[in-house]
Amino acid sequence: MPTISIFYGIVITMYWKDHQPPHFHAAYSGTKAIIDINALEVISGDMSRRTLSYVLEWAAQHKDELMENWKLCTQKQPPNRITPLG
Repeated sequence: MPTISIFYGIVITMYWKDHQPPHFHAAYSGTKAIIDINALEVISGDMSRRTLSYVLEWAAQHKDELMENWKLCTQKQPPNRITPLG
């Protein structure tokens, strides 16, 4: 699973050949969440409110880049790194 960004200890990844809707995975300190890129909402998982706020802030700033990475992953191409929050 390619890592596309890391900030404040939060690791953001995307899978190749993953299911719809377009989404990314966030992991921090033993917690995980799957975030819908279009809606910027948690599909599944659980994170602290503070950690999730960082993830959603970052995702809002990089929504277009996330969608481009999603397209790359569906074409079995490596996603691009995205600038971390901070």
